[in-house]
Amino acid sequence: MMFASKGRSLLKAISWRIVGTLDTMALGWIITGSPLMGLKIGALELFTKFILYYFHERAWVKCKYGIDTKVKKVIENK
Repeated sequence: MMFASKGRSLLKAISWRIVGTLDTMALGWIITGSPLMGLKIGALELFTKFILYYFHERAWVKCKYGIDTKVKKVIENK
């Protein structure tokens, strides 16, 4: 049984990408001095890291490390 739905993972990926992309755009602007270049870098990064994060999140859902077995049993019985 999975503890987090795929929809939850998807929403987390979207919200995190918004924060991360805004940061990347700002850094791209600061480093290059061009707001357009910052926007281009951020746009590319938005798609690549969104996909990577989603698969990273799904891999961690399958990982048993750090999962309290007592909590797992309670969740599975609901």
